[in-house]
Amino acid sequence: MAEEGAIAEEAKPRLPRGVRLTQSEAQGGWVLLAPERIFKADAIAVEILKRCTGEATFGAIVDDLAKTFNAPRDRINADVTVLLRGLADKKLLEL
Repeated sequence: MAEEGAIAEEAKPRLPRGVRLTQSEAQGGWVLLAPERIFKADAIAVEILKRCTGEATFGAIVDDLAKTFNAPRDRINADVTVLLRGLADKKLLEL
């Protein structure tokens, strides 16, 4: 049985229609734009969200981040799960 809040390895996270990741000079960095909402994205969130294209699986995203940042996969998995679950709860990401 999967952990509470766990994301399936084969899930293909993506930004839903109407939500996009973009650079904003006014906000001083990357932001996640949604209808009538804007969320500032830190550098870590940007690296994760850039990979959420609907093409790569959650497992592949975690593997890529662990390799790119030379970090333990279980730690990356936990951090990415927290971020993506939070965004999904706000309807800013589809899992």
